[in-house]
Amino acid sequence: MAGIDIEGLSTVYPNGVRAVDGLDLSVADGEFFALLGPSGCGKTTLLRTIAGLENASAGKVRIDSTDVTRLEPGKRGVAMVFQDYALFPHMTVSENITYPLKVRRAPVAQRDEAARRTSEELSLQGLLERRPGQLSGGQQQRVALARAIASEGKVLLLDEPLSNLDARLRLEARTFLKKLQRDLGITTVFVTHDQAEALALADKIAVMQSGKLRQLGSPREVFARPANTFVANFIGSTPMNLLDGTIEPEGVRLPGGSLPAATGSLPVGASVTVGVRPEYLTVSPSGPGLQGVVVVTENLGTISLVTVDCDGTLIGATVPEEDEPAPGTPVSLMAAAPRVLLYDKESGELLAQQPATV
Repeated sequence: MAGIDIEGLSTVYPNGVRAVDGLDLSVADGEFFALLGPSGCGKTTLLRTIAGLENASAGKVRIDSTDVTRLEPGKRGVAMVFQDYALFPHMTVSENITYPLKVRRAPVAQRDEAARRTSEELSLQGLLERRPGQLSGGQQQRVALARAIASEGKVLLLDEPLSNLDARLRLEARTFLKKLQRDLGITTVFVTHDQAEALALADKIAVMQSGKLRQLGSPREVFARPANTFVANFIGSTPMNLLDGTIEPEGVRLPGGSLPAATGSLPVGASVTVGVRPEYLTVSPSGPGLQGVVVVTENLGTISLVTVDCDGTLIGATVPEEDEPAPGTPVSLMAAAPRVLLYDKESGELLAQQPATV
């Protein structure tokens, strides 16, 4: 296996668009690494530049400590699974799996063994003589993965491989993909715009915006401590509450009351943006914190999202479904100080005095 090191990488298209803009990051040997961001943020271009399918305008790409920036794709030791799987419709599953080895003129015995081994790993034994048109979406995805694994690359690159599956198949494929990657121990870079996939699968996540890296960290770090308001808005199945606040001696003043916060050396009266996830707010019939009235509830299965009007500002909080308050109910909202994050009003960056623990 191999790690990936990217140094000052830029990819600029002929029309002048900087799809990747001066990026630095490293992927550890055997790591499951997610590139996450909205459409057009540059994540797929970055993946294709690692693969050699796009030319780097500046910077370097190293795989297993070897500079591959100017090498053609076939010499980089990478295997890639495309969003549409890119299977050959006229070939059988077995022929699709072994095609990269055939191109390299590997002996027939080696190709047959690769087809046997990977078909067992991905539960494709009974499908080897079928063609892609006779397979379901989930089966086609596994064939594409089998072809990538059979090519014996040092690095596996995945470009939104779950996006063409329905909701149930996506969940099944996500579980399968994570187990497969752990069993193989292969360094994997996974592109997705779905933050739930990234949080569930990755050891580390890079959040991108407009070709730049906005945050790099573990799923827990990115979720619990977004480095800026862009990441705070993007990550999470329920949007983070981002509120105008004012520093008080022991916390922050917000619409409807106050919350405790680690304010450090910030002066009393300073204006900040306060971020607190709905999952970290507790809802009580009465007590300290923010006072408001429930305006709407949304059942999300085992939990409910409660929207509370606090002095004209709508704030979301989650509660167990059995504790869902009725609209019109007065409630109090409270959060522990480490869960209340303070961001600079101008830059949107997390202020330095925030505690390091998540």
